[in-house]
Amino acid sequence: MSTTDDPRSVPKLNPSQRLHLLSSCQYADKLLSETEAVLAASLSKSPFPKFKPDITPAQAKVVQDYLGRIRAQILRILDSQGVAIPSPEIGSLHSIRVMLNFVDIAFEECRPKRMTGYGEVSEPARVELSGLVDEIQGIVARLAAFLAQGQAADLRHRLELLETAGNGVSIVQSLERIVDRYGLVEFRPALTGIIERMESNGFEIAFFGRVSSGKSSLLNYIVGQQILPVGVNPITAVPTRIVFGSEPGATVSFADRKPERVSIDRLAEFATEQENPGNLRHVTRIVAELPAERLREGIVYVDTPGLGSLATSGAAETRAYLPRCDLGVVLIDAGSTLTQDDLATIKSLQEAGIPASVLLSKADVLAPSDCRRCVEYVALHLRSDLGLDLPVHPVSIKGGYTELLEDWLTTQILPLYERHAELARQSVKRKIGSLRLALAAALRGRQKRQDPSLQFDPSRVRALETELRTVAGKIAEARNQCVDLSDRLRLHSEDFIQAAAAREAKDSIKSRLEKAVADEAGQVASIAAAVAQKTASVLADAGKALNFESRPESGEITGVLTNMPRFDLGTLDLPASAGWLASLLGKRGAVWSVGRQVRSRAGREIEEATVTYSRVLQAWIRKTFSDLQHRFDTYADAYRAQLGRLASADASAVGDDRELAEDLAVLAGTAEQVPDAAA
Repeated sequence: MSTTDDPRSVPKLNPSQRLHLLSSCQYADKLLSETEAVLAASLSKSPFPKFKPDITPAQAKVVQDYLGRIRAQILRILDSQGVAIPSPEIGSLHSIRVMLNFVDIAFEECRPKRMTGYGEVSEPARVELSGLVDEIQGIVARLAAFLAQGQAADLRHRLELLETAGNGVSIVQSLERIVDRYGLVEFRPALTGIIERMESNGFEIAFFGRVSSGKSSLLNYIVGQQILPVGVNPITAVPTRIVFGSEPGATVSFADRKPERVSIDRLAEFATEQENPGNLRHVTRIVAELPAERLREGIVYVDTPGLGSLATSGAAETRAYLPRCDLGVVLIDAGSTLTQDDLATIKSLQEAGIPASVLLSKADVLAPSDCRRCVEYVALHLRSDLGLDLPVHPVSIKGGYTELLEDWLTTQILPLYERHAELARQSVKRKIGSLRLALAAALRGRQKRQDPSLQFDPSRVRALETELRTVAGKIAEARNQCVDLSDRLRLHSEDFIQAAAAREAKDSIKSRLEKAVADEAGQVASIAAAVAQKTASVLADAGKALNFESRPESGEITGVLTNMPRFDLGTLDLPASAGWLASLLGKRGAVWSVGRQVRSRAGREIEEATVTYSRVLQAWIRKTFSDLQHRFDTYADAYRAQLGRLASADASAVGDDRELAEDLAVLAGTAEQVPDAAA
């Protein structure tokens, strides 16, 4: 047999020829992919079809078969010439996340201020347009967060592993199947949280409190090592878990790259506001491991970013984490006072079915009698404001006072070490019960789509969607208005002096000046109150109309409007009154005289105080509206998804009546298996 007859001796192409062959095959495969995209587009139900649907399913199948044959032959050709197929350099997840960024940018360009280039945008249209963009960008953000989980997002596989390990996961598997069958993606975060708790053998004790309330110092004392950075400024930027490990170290997870193993002494690079401001490193999780005695029994301690800070973005991380712990320890600074943020944190724990322990931190700054009065004061407000009868434990890490902390650990925490497995199971049950109720409400909405006697009025669906979208736009508009008002304050110190001079003389000039600023800042309070009340009303109407048991309680939404900063000149030296001479000059003369006295004595100080107040007020506005947006989204996302399903014209994607009835029966059955779910 000649060499030309031996397939192994087929003459090879030179390097340049092989490269050209590879490029041609790659180009051909790109065209084949575009052909597949044409097939998919012709059969899709996109509202913006690119091609006419003039190909039958049978024809599409034949085309796909031929495409497979062409690709198989391309591979044989390249193999025959010894051309290696290069591995892809860009991951699918990365590409999708990049495209999501472009989707976000595309809708950002639809903001009212961007649309003015195409013509004037009316007031009603501007508000709804802002809400529409917020709505879409919120969904995109949640998808991006899901993709950031990587392989951890495969909930079904994780549940199978749990089942293999002997854990009772049948209830959660049923919930996951229902979420997947009906495309209820808005419930995936809650389901993920439940699975994470089932995967963990630990009992998570999270420490919450305002900035500099002593959380990190307290945890350092508990674990016996100075691993968490401490300071008087906002420190913690993301929640940091402390677990038992045979060797000290930490694992840092990121939204945009693989986890990194670091030494304990590098925690500050990732966990602090100073070295990771605004979480610029995109850290999603920090787990520090220590061979500490108090971690041996599966207890996990969590240090969270401070709440109530006007300077840190970490508070949003804390709010997102809060419902996932098993016990919440709330620190109230003995050197400060009980705040609305403290009460809101305890209330949020209660609403999530999570036990709370209240500590009066830094108790060493108080005399014993003052400490007792402070403890009584905090306990009294917990009863009167929240209806909770919780013990308040004074603690300190200072020498001579540590017995207070040791007593709390001995009586409250150490017993948990023996019971943590049962407590963790109870925590999971509560979370399962909450998710079960929400899924049942969603499926009842599906029944309304299929049962003519239960169907929702389409006009009512559209009206509710419009109301939710409009209130989202109003939140954004109100925030911008309030920021503009606070920004103008710093430029109007002269106007405030003039207004104070013109007020009636029954008050001191200092009081008149403070009232003049308060009147101007009152517009901020009025705008914020109006939009919060509107938000609460719309959410209540939507929840009631959809028969959702998850609805905001009275005062839950408007409760964000607390602790608005007040303009206070303190001990600034100002004339007590206009003086007798001014009274002889008539009203205009008196106004002129008062204004001149104030300017000459404290004009510059008033200007500086006004600028400072403007900044503090603006920070309060940003924090308050961030809280309002978060509370709105908590409810609105599920409502929007339900309304979208009710409005959908595609009943084929829903499933039949029998499946719906069976799944509702499954959800009803899980209630019997989760007896303390609503506890």
